[in-house]
Amino acid sequence: MFKGLRAFSGSSSKSRSQICRPSGKIKAKRPSSGHCNIEDDDICCIKDKIYTTYKCSSPVSSKTKAILTLNSFEKGGDGYGRSKCDNKYHSDDTYVVALSTGWYNGGGRCLSNITINGNGRSVKAIVVDECDSTMGCDEIHDYLPPCQNNLVIASQAVWRSLHVPINEWGELDITWSDE
Repeated sequence: MFKGLRAFSGSSSKSRSQICRPSGKIKAKRPSSGHCNIEDDDICCIKDKIYTTYKCSSPVSSKTKAILTLNSFEKGGDGYGRSKCDNKYHSDDTYVVALSTGWYNGGGRCLSNITINGNGRSVKAIVVDECDSTMGCDEIHDYLPPCQNNLVIASQAVWRSLHVPINEWGELDITWSDE
């Protein structure tokens, strides 16, 4: 299960404006020892900070705006567990993604292909996980903040296929659609 996101910095961007409204807020708890390692580039919750949560994402169209971020779906990778759709780990060389809660659609997009357009190229990837936009900042989510409601979290294979220089991996404005 995808529990967090290390590469998302939270900076603003044109594609971050959404139609859906926040569904709530959560107050961050203090991480227990061994959780949320800042040295590993985790973006840890800040104790007592209030984080916005979402149960929705913008409607999906033929050009749904999103932010592409990076994740390892391998055992021991950034996702902290097996993928929610198939209970498996996936090589960084496979074209896989996790979607924010609203787009994940309660598993309705599990193991479906989506098309990602970015950097003047397109690539197809399989949805294997959810990036939880409704919860976070607790032990279950490794004290990482809730995901934004407009994220497509992709493996290294997706980033390579879009020909994004490795030193620019992290965030990329994209569009995506169901196949």
